Amino acid sequence: MSVSPIDQLRENGIQATAQRLAVLRAVSSQPHVTADEVAEIAQSDIGAISRQAVYDALAVLVANGLLRRIQPEGSAARYEDRVNDNHHHLICRDCARVVDVDCAVGSAPCLEASDDQGYEIEEAEVAYWGRCPECQTKLLTSSIDSSTLNQPRPRKPRQEESIPPIKT
Repeated sequence: MSVSPIDQLRENGIQATAQRLAVLRAVSSQPHVTADEVAEIAQSDIGAISRQAVYDALAVLVANGLLRRIQPEGSAARYEDRVNDNHHHLICRDCARVVDVDCAVGSAPCLEASDDQGYEIEEAEVAYWGRCPECQTKLLTSSIDSSTLNQPRPRKPRQEESIPPIKT
């Protein structure tokens, strides 16, 4: 049985405001969403909500472990509600799509470093970078299109070449 967003907040000692509920619903509806996208979704959900209220709600929800914040290199921070399982991410270099992938190696939650250097490891974050299937298809299609563009085209005869000579 899933816990309602209001109960999630209350169980974590967080006051259940309309803004926090809207932000929690926004992130739950669309994994790996940016703060700007959260603001748009929340605005369509409850009407007026300031960007600052969105940022404040995200900070509270992350600090209390209800949301996870990831920030792939070169990208805006993204938020998800899949927490406490230490999963990893696949990130497309072209369209920046982010998808979840379960731990690849070791026993969950993949916290056994080859040399922990004395650290008490609490979380591991792995990002796999590449191209999603859609971008691979686009790249292949565009390379096929550009290869045909680079081929020499048949020469059209000049106007005087197409007129047969007049015999006298």
